[in-house]
Amino acid sequence: MFDSTRTTALAPDLGAALAGRRLAVVGAGTMGRAIAAGLHRAGALADAALTAVDHRRAGARALAHEIPGAGVRDLADACRDADVVLLCVKPKDVPEALAALRAADALAHAPLLVSICAGVTIAALEQGTGGAVPVVRAMPNTASQIGRGCTVVSRGALATDEHMAVATAIFSGVGRCLTLDERHLDAVTAVSASGPAFIYVVLEALTDGAVSCGLPRDAAMELVARMTQGAAEMVLATGRHPAALKDDVTTPGGCTIAGLMVLEDGRARSVLSRTIETTARVAAGLGR
Repeated sequence: MFDSTRTTALAPDLGAALAGRRLAVVGAGTMGRAIAAGLHRAGALADAALTAVDHRRAGARALAHEIPGAGVRDLADACRDADVVLLCVKPKDVPEALAALRAADALAHAPLLVSICAGVTIAALEQGTGGAVPVVRAMPNTASQIGRGCTVVSRGALATDEHMAVATAIFSGVGRCLTLDERHLDAVTAVSASGPAFIYVVLEALTDGAVSCGLPRDAAMELVARMTQGAAEMVLATGRHPAALKDDVTTPGGCTIAGLMVLEDGRARSVLSRTIETTARVAAGLGR
């Protein structure tokens, strides 16, 4: 099981960590809005000013509408007044955004830059900001929208313990936050950020199988989703290896082992593992 002691030491009270800090959310898409909404639900924005920035003004206005007191400003103005810049744009848009900020001298006060942009390395972010801005790279997932996200954060060269505490507090507002070295983030992207899509395919397939056996679709979908949720929580709660938990369900000559043999015949284990490898490899190239 993952040793969470490092993360626990960096997880202060959300409100205290962000008290009085001004936060600029650059990119008001799904993740930017999810993180802001999570912080609002957690009460972490009571003493923090939040400003939304998006090339589509409608997205920024929508975020500001959802968060009482939040404002909408252009990129340079928002970041020039921010203590924390949360960069949530598409990876391909990062160089242009950072170049615009440098040209406007909007990062001269060295705010904390927290990036959730897949494949964009800390080195690239530090170079793009001129080398004088503390950087924390993060990889959240879409479950942040319901406060059940799992985010990994990695420290840049200029990021202090205080910077890490702020970044950890931000993502603790939308779920669980872990700290790992940056070298792991492409794999984290594949497992945690892209992983929900793979699980949705599994959920859909299991649901279709149940429907083919005569279950009503709505009942089948709920059973599959709750079974998956419970199985995942069993791994986390018990700390036991999934293989051991699998064996608990498998009796000699029973129906479960028969189903498992079908999965093995279809090389499901290998296909899923290779899926993560391929996704991680592609993720590594997104910021280039």
